[in-house]
Amino acid sequence: RYKAVWLIFFILGLGTLLPWNFFMTAREYFISRLADPEISRFWNETSEAALSPSYLQSMFDNFMTLCAMVPLLIFTCLNSFIHQRIPQQIRILGSLVAIGLVFLVTAIMVKVAMEPLPFFVFTMISIVFINSFGAILQSSLFGLAGLLPASYTAPIMSGQGLAGTFAALAMIFSIAIGAQQPESFIGYFTTACVAIVLAIFSYILLPRMDFFRYYSMKDKTEYRVYNAELETKRDLIKKRSQLSGVCYALLVFLPADEPNGMEQNNSKIIPIHNPDEKPSVVAIFKKLWVMAVSVCFVFTVTIGVFPSVTAKVSTVLGEGNRWGLYFIPVSCFLLFNVFDWTGRSLTALFTWPGKDSCLLPVMVALRVIFIPLFMLCNVQPRDYLPVVFSHDAWYIIFMIFFSISNGYLASLCMCFGPKKVLAHEAETAGAVMAFFLSLGLALGAAVSFLFRILI
Repeated sequence: RYKAVWLIFFILGLGTLLPWNFFMTAREYFISRLADPEISRFWNETSEAALSPSYLQSMFDNFMTLCAMVPLLIFTCLNSFIHQRIPQQIRILGSLVAIGLVFLVTAIMVKVAMEPLPFFVFTMISIVFINSFGAILQSSLFGLAGLLPASYTAPIMSGQGLAGTFAALAMIFSIAIGAQQPESFIGYFTTACVAIVLAIFSYILLPRMDFFRYYSMKDKTEYRVYNAELETKRDLIKKRSQLSGVCYALLVFLPADEPNGMEQNNSKIIPIHNPDEKPSVVAIFKKLWVMAVSVCFVFTVTIGVFPSVTAKVSTVLGEGNRWGLYFIPVSCFLLFNVFDWTGRSLTALFTWPGKDSCLLPVMVALRVIFIPLFMLCNVQPRDYLPVVFSHDAWYIIFMIFFSISNGYLASLCMCFGPKKVLAHEAETAGAVMAFFLSLGLALGAAVSFLFRILI
């Protein structure tokens, strides 16, 4: 009713990535706090640290990537196995509360004076916690959506895409108002806290939805008779004159024990499995490995060039003007997130090609063409490759197709993965797909160094 379950999964998807995106958006705040204590305290606009960055400042991005990707990969992998032992409510609600507390403490720390080294350690620990709990949250959420029809994975992907768009808009807004005071970054962290609280309330409402309760019962034991009644009522509407009360009773109360572990229910064969039997991760992977490898490859290509290569492209329309100031925030980050969100949202309208089509992995493999295309744009500085696509228009066109294909193909793979297995294996399948998504992010971060060196 009112697409309530779809909307809840959208909010949960938004809450999954919005905190981390706002954390990355506040990069300038963290860099400034790692400067000389006196400079850091007064936030001097002509900071000497901007001219000669300290070691902690220069290494911040490297350590941030390391502290983000490693826990993300490790805990996504762990969740593929522990999700059968730890209740879903604890994994999802616990992760949301933990991330909310980290952001609350981070917002408080804006007003707390601290030396650069302790602040650096505190920040890295925060990044580890956010991505560790974020990995469990994301993996559990995809596993939860795997129990529902395929279209209900799309709102998670769409919500995550919108989170990136919010972060890009926040970055542009910050540039426009020229925010220079540390207090201005409290808004970033408190906004993330509000989003997390909204996600918590949405998740609490989810079990109250009849639509969700029906699909979340993997064995469907409480709904077998109910299903038979519904099917019988539909038949009665169509063939009321041909059915009698005796036939109705027979249809509803068909024997439950049939040979070979199958139940004959209203002329339909429903497979019965032992609820105590734990799904095998290896057996599930064999069924969906094409989708798992595909989503991994999508994000390997994407993170391989974005933003390590794409953010280094320079405009040819003038470095000193206003366009030069907004070129990367708009053409790189905003365009990517808007069209990535568009691609993810398109799967709610249509899902072409199908889950068994050979065209899907072919389309995923063809995305590798974007790597040389971006490397041949006006990336500066460069030592080896020539500039072939110097004009800004080429870069913008490549970015649009790059981002919309990323969102659409990744969302398709995540939707189809859990549908390649049996109903009681869907949650584990969703967790496996989330692991390969994280593996793609980690592999992309690793190969990005190579792509940048080749330029």
